[in-house]
Amino acid sequence: MILPEARLYIDGKLRSAAGNRTYDNIGPWTGDVVGKAADASPEDVAAAIAAARRAFDTTDWSRHHERRFELMRKYRGLLQANRDKLVQISRLEAGAAIGAAARAQVDGALGGMDGLLECFPRVVWEEDRGVRHEYGFDTKRLVTQEAVGVVGAITPWNVPLYVNIGKVVAALLAGCTVVLKPAPDTPLMGAYMGELAIEAGLPPGVFNVVTSADPATAGEILTRDPRVDLISFTGSTAVGKKIMENGATTLKRVFLELGGKSAYIVLDDAPSFPMVVAQSMVVFHAGQGCAYPTRLLVPRSRYAEAVKVLEMAYASFVDKWGKFDEPSCIMGPVISKRQLERVRSYVEIGQQEGARLLAGGQVRTDKGPGFFIEPTCFVDVRNDMRIAQEEIFGPVLVVIPYEDEEDAIRIANDSIYGLGGAVFGTTERALRVARRVRAGALSVNGGMSITGDLPFGGYKQSGMGREWGREGIEEFLETKAIGIRAS
Repeated sequence: MILPEARLYIDGKLRSAAGNRTYDNIGPWTGDVVGKAADASPEDVAAAIAAARRAFDTTDWSRHHERRFELMRKYRGLLQANRDKLVQISRLEAGAAIGAAARAQVDGALGGMDGLLECFPRVVWEEDRGVRHEYGFDTKRLVTQEAVGVVGAITPWNVPLYVNIGKVVAALLAGCTVVLKPAPDTPLMGAYMGELAIEAGLPPGVFNVVTSADPATAGEILTRDPRVDLISFTGSTAVGKKIMENGATTLKRVFLELGGKSAYIVLDDAPSFPMVVAQSMVVFHAGQGCAYPTRLLVPRSRYAEAVKVLEMAYASFVDKWGKFDEPSCIMGPVISKRQLERVRSYVEIGQQEGARLLAGGQVRTDKGPGFFIEPTCFVDVRNDMRIAQEEIFGPVLVVIPYEDEEDAIRIANDSIYGLGGAVFGTTERALRVARRVRAGALSVNGGMSITGDLPFGGYKQSGMGREWGREGIEEFLETKAIGIRAS
């Protein structure tokens, strides 16, 4: 199956890249070309920035809140109407299994957009702070919020529609204009959003999409160009640090949602202990999620029981993944050969460090010519091992025993990351532990802590700022104080 060509969307028009340059869009299931994408030149990126700057500076886009809201509602309807196409794109270019494509990839993204639309009416654009008498006269004070300006949105390949919507829709609702740079591995999802923007009637220049084979060049331009006011980036911590450096020269506002090594803490009094442990397997979308809990912490008093449960759980899952046409399948290949090699290298590192490979770890060429590696579980892991400290971004779970509640909290927080996590136990105790885990989104007994109407972001080297929810819209706003002499 071949996908349509991903074209640039600049100043309200779909177009080819300069010189008609394209690059191959590689499908993770087969390792073969599944489409072509426009390969933007520096001049193309500059044109997108210029269009966004003009649309912000010379039109009333940022001031018409209700108009933006209605256009985003129309846009949401078009995304829903084209849901099947979005699912197909996520399957072919992101490597999503059907079960994952229909959930986190598309329906999760559309649900997230609903959350943003629900939160938009709660944004306070102007607040009367009353009259204050000072220096011998009265002053009436107003505090207003207004759009930051031009936003450069740089997004990853793992859940492209979800992250694209989280940045683009929030920024547009806030009144900003946007240049979206999708990951090179998943260009069509962003490009198709541009196509639907035309159908929705978005004014020229308010939203632009540039795709590029080079993962760095377009991003370098966006992060250094003084016409760009804010960068919103989701990706690795190393790249996030580089973006901060680049943005410093023009003092850009920066939102960063970076890496994670989230803890899944099972307390000794967790109801349905075996089921909770079994559900910790890292298999959904091949573990390619920044907030995915990949460190399982279990009490030493029940450690042998937990290991036995996991051994059985992984054995029962052995034939349930890597099936392209199976509706219940939630795990397919990883995104690329490069990512496959990265995951395999961490399997080797774990074995060298002395962890015991309980399940998986093998590249599976029998699944097809794409990028398949088995669901993998390491036990007897210490938290100072690299496989416990570094983000693998693949289907790898590490299991760490702890002595008591305090030890579990210590291990969970002994990380440079602090993005997500989960705690299972009697509710009062689990909540007490969750309050002490230094991370931005915590699930207690399976509760949903990541939804479109809640703020999402990390502590420590997992990033700064918040995405989604009212806070995610306000991330794209500036605050202004106005004083009016009254007497």
